Amino acid sequence: MLETERLRLRQWKDEDYPAYARLNADPMLMRYFPSALPVQESHEQADKLRSLITERGWGVWAVELKASGEFIGISGLHTQAGDSGIPHAPLTEIAWRILAANWGKGYAPEAARRVLQFAFEEMALDAVYSFTAQVNTPSQRVMIKVGMKNTGEEFNHPKLESGHELERHCLYVLTKERWLATNR
Repeated sequence: MLETERLRLRQWKDEDYPAYARLNADPMLMRYFPSALPVQESHEQADKLRSLITERGWGVWAVELKASGEFIGISGLHTQAGDSGIPHAPLTEIAWRILAANWGKGYAPEAARRVLQFAFEEMALDAVYSFTAQVNTPSQRVMIKVGMKNTGEEFNHPKLESGHELERHCLYVLTKERWLATNR
């Protein structure tokens, strides 16, 4: 489990699944993803995230408010294989997704900063990447807030068909060296 001043990043619980399904069905949030997820797919994804944490001790954690124990989203680390089609792969990426009712409160950057600390101090990674559709400026703002830099490498997401409105992606990175320079 990872903690911040206001948040707890932890292993998944069965009671997180309905809120996670709501998050994955929210049209405002999912406008930057190819499609919203049906409940069953959302539950299967949560099962996978949960099992990866059990296997490795890290992954994409459930995020809850410390004050109430309420599930508000996800944040954590995920790997991209060398044959993924993502520039610089194999790589470790950081991810986050927060329920819309909790937007604008700084929870995504707060969780992401703690995940980055874990990545560099406990996993000893040399770099952490993040990528998103070019139109996803809210996520790009979070990337910038946590110290990531745009690599300038734009690419077509390999899992999206040519011409899809979300096809074009941007890639951000934070190196351990840069993180240490700004967090020590």
